[in-house]
Amino acid sequence: MKGSWYENHYDTMQVCLNGHLITDNYHSSPEFRKSFCTECGEKTIINCPNPQCNNEIKGDYHVPGIVVLSGESTPVPDICEYCGQDFPWKSKKAKLTKTISSIKRDDIFLLNQICERFHLVAKQIRQRYNNRETIDITDEYDVQDLLHSLLVIYFDDIRPEEWIPSYAGSSKRTDFLLKNEEIVIEVKKTRKTLKAKELGEQLIIDIANYKNHPNCKSLYCFVYDPEGFIANPRGIENDLNSNGEKMKVIVKIIPKGH
Repeated sequence: MKGSWYENHYDTMQVCLNGHLITDNYHSSPEFRKSFCTECGEKTIINCPNPQCNNEIKGDYHVPGIVVLSGESTPVPDICEYCGQDFPWKSKKAKLTKTISSIKRDDIFLLNQICERFHLVAKQIRQRYNNRETIDITDEYDVQDLLHSLLVIYFDDIRPEEWIPSYAGSSKRTDFLLKNEEIVIEVKKTRKTLKAKELGEQLIIDIANYKNHPNCKSLYCFVYDPEGFIANPRGIENDLNSNGEKMKVIVKIIPKGH
């Protein structure tokens, strides 16, 4: 497909069998040619693999005297324009897309990642240039604000403070409801009046309350304990964590090992 340098013409594209573009200037820039893809290791081609076709794959379009500075590459086609046959990578890309869409995202894993790094984030945001204003985590509202900011990285529909049905004559608000994931997040921050005994009692009541919540398939209780009031955090987690048929309960106390 190489043309004269004195007339408009298409160069040739080199593509690996998985559809990764190697170069769209195969003839004019031979230094970019590769026999195998450095991204996936597959063999590369410049011609339609249909033996009855064998036409070169169109690459960059050259106009004499015009230099394009955009840096954009020619899109890799899925179908040969000469014979109408699919290129080998079309079915592979379709299969990959189907595989990715079928993988169930582990939302609890993502919540664990956020909460386990919460204390590191809280310390990091205090280290601002030239002593600029920042956020100090002094109560549960501060924990909620920072946690909400981190949740938006992975979750779209985050609903704060929604009423839940009453239990034993009392009703309360959730801290966060992840509507699509059917996860309720309850936030606690320890203090002198909320240590292990009091925390355990509160969480037991919360767990009973959330069993009546229509959108709560998992209750995630995040307890922030920066001062180390909880002497045995893993003990409380083990006592309260459960994998019930109607509702899963995860208690996460951070940080540990003061």
